[in-house]
Amino acid sequence: MKKTILFSGIAFLLATSSCKKDYLNVAPTDRVKAEDVFTSVDNATTALNGIYRYMFERTNTTTSNAQGKPGVGGILLGMDFMGEDLHQVNATWFTSTGEGNYQAPRIDTHPSNLYYYRTFFRIIGNVNFILDNIDNVSGTDAGRARVKSEALILRAYAYSYLVQFYGKRYDANAKPNNQLAVPLLLSSTDTKKPRVSVETIYAAINKDLDDAIALNLTTRVSKSHAHVWVARGLKARVALTMQDYPTAITYAKQVIDGNAFPLMDAAAYQTGFNNAPALSEVMWAMMPNLEQGDTFGSFFAQIAYNANTSYQRGTPKLINSALYNQISATDVRKRMWEPAPTAANFPLPTTAFARVNYMSRKFSVKNVGDPSLGDVPLMRSSEMYLILAEAYAKSSPAQEALAKTTLLSLASRRDPNAVLSVNTGAALLDEIYFQRRIELWGEGFRYLDLKRLNQPLNRTAVPNFTATSVANVMQIPAGDVRWQFFIPRAELDANPNIGPQND
Repeated sequence: MKKTILFSGIAFLLATSSCKKDYLNVAPTDRVKAEDVFTSVDNATTALNGIYRYMFERTNTTTSNAQGKPGVGGILLGMDFMGEDLHQVNATWFTSTGEGNYQAPRIDTHPSNLYYYRTFFRIIGNVNFILDNIDNVSGTDAGRARVKSEALILRAYAYSYLVQFYGKRYDANAKPNNQLAVPLLLSSTDTKKPRVSVETIYAAINKDLDDAIALNLTTRVSKSHAHVWVARGLKARVALTMQDYPTAITYAKQVIDGNAFPLMDAAAYQTGFNNAPALSEVMWAMMPNLEQGDTFGSFFAQIAYNANTSYQRGTPKLINSALYNQISATDVRKRMWEPAPTAANFPLPTTAFARVNYMSRKFSVKNVGDPSLGDVPLMRSSEMYLILAEAYAKSSPAQEALAKTTLLSLASRRDPNAVLSVNTGAALLDEIYFQRRIELWGEGFRYLDLKRLNQPLNRTAVPNFTATSVANVMQIPAGDVRWQFFIPRAELDANPNIGPQND
């Protein structure tokens, strides 16, 4: 009988793996035999490290023909390409990956759809093995708690995306949100489960985060690993999506007041977003090294202005010109894009690189010796300011003053001439959304923001948008069926209990 796709990746991370020269008997440092994983905290840590590495590994073309998918980074790129603020001037293979043209969500056999589903469920499946066994392995209580905390955060993170892709948007005015999402797998023995409601998935996400926060993991080996501050940040992010503004305020404020990740200054903001340890506000990032990086398939290979790859050389990423034109001239973020690039104002590594109006310089490669290496940001403290401002503004008119001061705390760090907003109501929210769009551009937020806010996609309002780059899909109304992904056909075929396909 065909095995359910949810667990097709468990062996990928936990099974024995060695280099091609088997006689050397040397296994990579992020692999460990399945039977050895749960004998010690050290081995469980190795398995956990394998999950972190899996998050930035490129698509295995023997199991998927989804092009340009460097792990979670590829999904983040896809989500921004589903919006209107990040785009490109040409129709390329990036168009046919199915996100920008909205084919991936609505074709159940589409490789990108399958990739999204499988990537996050592989993380969940491997995490479940760890959580089922970590309490009984040898080692210190602190070591076991550390592994458990990280695993809980990873499971919550994975489900926070799955529920938004495959379920309809959460509506706080329609509790309980009984619309179907995805199966809830909380144990390594869970197989072929039915789909559960959006409400049930969010309850599980919040429980995992609450449990992780209670473990209070404050230290970690590097920013590539999750810890209690990441759990609090994710708690705030999830609460905003659920329109639970008091909770969003509580946890976003905890991160900001903790001051463990102070906002970057203007100089740091212009260094390419590629070096997580050097960027004070980066809370969590994927951090491949030279041996682990993928020259042509990485996140930076597809978005860094100076990535020396054939795709990026010919197809730089652009910003919505109407959005760009609203940025203050004294704002450091104005320098992240160039409206009229020339050899003088936008130097490039070789003459093979194209220059296109409004092209991005926000992301650059980390090392000259590698054409596409960089640390991919997963969470920054600037997002917490934006969450806090939005949650205040939506809580009550009495808290609008707090929303304005919070927004100014971020805006003034980017623009020395920023002043306290005079807007109220919808105009204040629009100002917060504007700050969110320019601050988080290219980091995987725009599609999910449009969906959670129940706003339409309107690319016709973007003067420099090339319609053919997204197969002429220029408008999608709010609430349209295309905002919800189909369950992949492979899962429907493998799992007889999965239930009905999405509408």
